[in-house]
Amino acid sequence: MIKTIANVFRVPDLKKKILFTALFLVLYRLGSFIPTPGINATALQGFFESAREGGNNLFGLLDLFVGGNFERASVFALGIMPYITASIVIQLLGSIIPYFEKLRKEGADGQKKLNQITRYGTVGIAAFNSVAIALWLASLSSGTQPVVPNPNFLFYFTCVVTLITGTMIVMWLGEQITEFGIGNGISLIIFAGIIARYPHGFANMYRLVVNGSLSIVKALLALLVMVAVTAAVILVTEAVRKIPVQYAKRIVGRKVYGGQSTFIPLRVNTAGVIPIIFAQSVLMFPATIASLFGRSGGFWEVIKAWLSPGAFLYTLLYVTLIIFFAYFYTAIVLNPTEMAENMVKYGGHIPGKKPGKKTAEYINNVLTKITLPGAIFFAFVALTPEIMSARLDLPFYFGGTGLIIVVGVALDTLQQIESHLVMRHYDGFMRKGKLRGRSN
Repeated sequence: MIKTIANVFRVPDLKKKILFTALFLVLYRLGSFIPTPGINATALQGFFESAREGGNNLFGLLDLFVGGNFERASVFALGIMPYITASIVIQLLGSIIPYFEKLRKEGADGQKKLNQITRYGTVGIAAFNSVAIALWLASLSSGTQPVVPNPNFLFYFTCVVTLITGTMIVMWLGEQITEFGIGNGISLIIFAGIIARYPHGFANMYRLVVNGSLSIVKALLALLVMVAVTAAVILVTEAVRKIPVQYAKRIVGRKVYGGQSTFIPLRVNTAGVIPIIFAQSVLMFPATIASLFGRSGGFWEVIKAWLSPGAFLYTLLYVTLIIFFAYFYTAIVLNPTEMAENMVKYGGHIPGKKPGKKTAEYINNVLTKITLPGAIFFAFVALTPEIMSARLDLPFYFGGTGLIIVVGVALDTLQQIESHLVMRHYDGFMRKGKLRGRSN
């Protein structure tokens, strides 16, 4: 492993990409500690501590993707989530509205237009969210201390502009990492925000063990469960069902094409983390409204209790929605009919299956079978934070969406580093053996 890490820095362009990525991630984390003007940070911190002590895990979920920025009301409080939301909406529209579908099939030019539309959508979503957050912050207090001492027009204007600008800066940082660094910049920013919370969580767990509030047996069991769940997520994330494909020989001029066997790799978890994000968004909307505007003993208080993480109805709806969105998103991303038509176009066929309709039915049947266990597994992973918090007294949020994102981004980034090393004839992180060469 040490030799492999040394190999990374022997490749000049790879070293430059890694250092560039690290620099921009550091800039993102530094910006996370710049407060939004006009806010009493002490009162805001007191409010969140009271919310956690009262068993309200909703704000912890909201804060997960932005690395604690929401709790600190920093200039990056919205993080990259408006961009993610806009991207998902545009992607879904690409399968529903002909205009977006046409742009998606136009190649680089169409993708450029889609990116521009996504940026406009990001500004709109960020503006809506920032107005809601400004109004919400102005209504908060911790004891006798208001979170916003002077909730006048200047505060609302400054807060909205600051949060929108912060989102656009984060989006720009992510795009720069994607273009000049290593890995997907947007994913790495979310990754950095989630990982940044873990050291503080482990430090809290250590303090609880030292002062006797948490038994060492539970702490060790929690660590074992973390390792086991992480390993299982890696295994399922990388799991694929290979469908064999045989291509017939085609002679074009003096060149011979085809005549070889290959396979179509269908992932067990084709939809990735999207079903969990969708399910959380659906359930968090009424719960957020209830938490922000509900009154004790009223209708919204009952809704908040039913849809709070750990409640039976919340768990049942959460699992059901994850499975539903797993099938829904898989159907959008993979079209068996289109895959079958492409195979016919290039002279390919699945052994034992007639080209065309029968091939499409076979692929659809395989997708249906492998999507269910993958969706159930990730639904279980999504519930691990509540399980570990309730059973093992874990003092921080581990598992769920955050873990799946961390594992997926880490594997994707390692694979990109791997490809750079292999191109330079070096062994990568995922291969064993000695150096196959030393050429740069």
